[in-house]
Amino acid sequence: MQAESLPQHLGDASSQGLVLSPEHQAALQVSLELVRRNYKFNRVYLWGKVLGLGGDYFIVQGVDVDELKSRKTLYSFNCMDWKLLPPATDEMIARSMLIKGRFTGDPSHQYKKTVLRANNEDQTDQDTDIKVKEEERLTATIELINREAAIIPRGAFIMTPRGEVHKNRSFEGLSVTEAGKLKSYLHFTKPITLKKKSVLMQANLEESIDFLNSLEDDELKELKQVFWSLQFERGNKLVILRNLLWPGFTFFHVPDTTQFGFIYMGLGEKNMDFPFMI
Repeated sequence: MQAESLPQHLGDASSQGLVLSPEHQAALQVSLELVRRNYKFNRVYLWGKVLGLGGDYFIVQGVDVDELKSRKTLYSFNCMDWKLLPPATDEMIARSMLIKGRFTGDPSHQYKKTVLRANNEDQTDQDTDIKVKEEERLTATIELINREAAIIPRGAFIMTPRGEVHKNRSFEGLSVTEAGKLKSYLHFTKPITLKKKSVLMQANLEESIDFLNSLEDDELKELKQVFWSLQFERGNKLVILRNLLWPGFTFFHVPDTTQFGFIYMGLGEKNMDFPFMI
């Protein structure tokens, strides 16, 4: 959620139990402007909070000209002092996902995991120790949540002929009818491969808007209606989408307005047992 609209957007997400203390809200409103100036960001977003045993990680993300490619992530324990996280790599994500259990709240903490790996020379399995620093696990978890859960309303962003992603100034919000459809929401992450559309669907697509995959393109098609929970609140004045694979992730949009955003407040653990719970 955008820093300038923090109090209002936090109010939209508060019905899901995602709240910040008045002290943290006040600190964020001051410090996020300083973050924007110090790091020369064009815009700063509050991403959320990862709960730890010894302390909670408050997460913000800053962007430059391109809203998608130039995103950088910072964390803080007190909402005042911020530290830049390194970019996550696929290898870092793969190693971090082997670690289970709560975050400790100590960025320097090192996890140790013993895994079995095949030895191609003598065709035997050997124990291998993998070490992962909590700071690496944190940035990997944030990146994975962004890839799998971060979403935007269709039309909220456009891609220019130069390939840059910008906010769409002509976006006026989804109608109440469109806001109730999963196809009206796009994954806000660069697609590895853009899913193919039927001839009928292609006729209704706009190249500058439909450059991302929609929720209807999710691989687990038989489960998409389940792990995306969509509901209206305040009559039809607010739509809420929750990702049940990442408990604590909430997206909100006020139909017929430009107000939308998402926030994550959770343990930083994916619900791997979800397919067996339905």
